[in-house]
Amino acid sequence: MIIRIASAVSLVVVLIAVLYLPAAYPPPHFLSQLRIEHALNTDVWGHQHALQILSRMLDLHEESQQASLIPRAFTAAQASGQIDTVVATHMAQVSTRLTANQYFRSLDALFALATYRFSVFAQWLPCLLVFVLAAVFDGAMRRLIKSKEFLQHNPEKYALSASMAMVIACSTIVAFVIPVTLHPLILVLAPAGIGMFAGLALAHFHVRG
Repeated sequence: MIIRIASAVSLVVVLIAVLYLPAAYPPPHFLSQLRIEHALNTDVWGHQHALQILSRMLDLHEESQQASLIPRAFTAAQASGQIDTVVATHMAQVSTRLTANQYFRSLDALFALATYRFSVFAQWLPCLLVFVLAAVFDGAMRRLIKSKEFLQHNPEKYALSASMAMVIACSTIVAFVIPVTLHPLILVLAPAGIGMFAGLALAHFHVRG
C-alpha cells in the first residue's frame, strides 16, 4: 500500500511541477540553475567529467527536439505537391507562436535542466550498478539461507525496506524537475540507496516452500 501511495504521489507531483513551474518561473531561472549546478559538478567531479555530463545533456536535448511533435522551424518552403502552400504557411505561423510563447520557452528550459540532472545521474550509473547488483545478490543469499535454516522472515522490515527503495526512486524523479540547487552527490548516491534497501527487502521477503 505504501509503495502504491508513494508512486502515485510522486507521479502527481511531477505532473504538477512540469505544468506549473514553467508558468511560475521565466526561462532564465532554469538556465541559471543549470549553470550553477554545472559549476558545482565541475568543482566536485572535475572539468573532464563535467564536460562529459554537459555533452550528454546537449545530445539528449537535441534528440528530444528532433523527435518533438511541435516543429521548431516549419516554413512554407517545406510545402510539396501534397501539401498546400496556404496550409504550410498557417503551420509556420502556429509553430512560431508556440515557440515564441514564454510558457513553452520556460518548459523547454525546465526540460533542459531535467535533462542535465539526468545526465549527472547517468554519468556514474555504470559504476554504481556494481554496488546495486552486489546488494541485491547479498539480499538473495540471505533470503536463501534464512529459508534453509527455517528462520522467520520479518514482514515489517520487508515493507519498510521496499517502501524506502520506492521513496528514493520516486524522490529522484521529482528531483529532476524541482528548481532548487541540488548537490551532485544527491543524484549520484540515489542508485546506491535504492540498491541497499532493495537488497534488505529481498532478504526479508517471505519464501514459501
